[in-house]
Amino acid sequence: MGALCQLIFGERRGFMKIFYKFLLVLITLSSILGLVYFYYVSTTNENQNFEPPNEPTAQSPMETNLTRNDEGDCVEEDFNKETTVTQDGWVLVWQDEFEGNCLDSSKWNLEDWAAEKNNELQYYSPNNVKVEDGVLKLISKKELFKGKDYTSGAVHTQGKFAFLYGKAEMRAKLPAGQGMFPAFWMMPDKENTWLPEIDILEMLGHQPDQIWMVSHWLGEDGKLKSVSDTFKGPDFSKDFHTFSIEWTPDSITWLIDDIERFTINRNIPSEKMYLYLNTAVGGNWPGSPDQTTFFPVSFEIDYVRVYKGNGEGG
Repeated sequence: MGALCQLIFGERRGFMKIFYKFLLVLITLSSILGLVYFYYVSTTNENQNFEPPNEPTAQSPMETNLTRNDEGDCVEEDFNKETTVTQDGWVLVWQDEFEGNCLDSSKWNLEDWAAEKNNELQYYSPNNVKVEDGVLKLISKKELFKGKDYTSGAVHTQGKFAFLYGKAEMRAKLPAGQGMFPAFWMMPDKENTWLPEIDILEMLGHQPDQIWMVSHWLGEDGKLKSVSDTFKGPDFSKDFHTFSIEWTPDSITWLIDDIERFTINRNIPSEKMYLYLNTAVGGNWPGSPDQTTFFPVSFEIDYVRVYKGNGEGG
């Protein structure tokens, strides 16, 4: 009996030794696997939160001194994307191709005021000027804003760019509708000075197939004098067209789609003038919008370019 017990308990002790060894191996393996898992999770989290040190960040408007639009901050290098353009007898001296994501404040001023002339109905708001998809958009809206029933957009180059004689050209699609009044024009680069004025184009929105070409000056009797002509063509709100003048000391010639449409040879301005782009809403000439006018509507400008004749200065 004693021998039998010794045999049984001896085998049990041998079994327990094997069991404890097996258990120790399991604990060791579990510890190793735990360490491996912890290292994997820690490494994965670090990679997810890692930001490359050289990743570019957007600059604030204060840092760039550039105007913002709803699409975000301006990117200064976008303004260097210019197109090399040549025309017979003309040298390109200034341009904006509108390739950035907002207006280049080194070239343009934004209007921010309630129109007070001609009984116009709009407030010119910087919020209505956008640059997107390579196009400058002056957007007109029906909305109450600072005492006006409509808002619109206007930009100009006063104090930033002006020229004496040369060719000014714009490619654009014009806004149509009763009461809409888009214009591309020029005035003397002086404060509080209106005349003389060259209207490269004016269009009444209810007549989108007719372009007005106008020159204004102050007569010797102190009264406003004007000479003008019109060109009737396609619907200029349906597609892009080019509008330009060729200005010399002796004449001004208006061109639409590179074809001469009107020329004058008297009362030619002889001082530097700046560029102005806007859409008025309502007023004495176009009349007020009505139920046929759809808002919002945009004056879309693909580019603006200024050329000098070969050998010309200033």
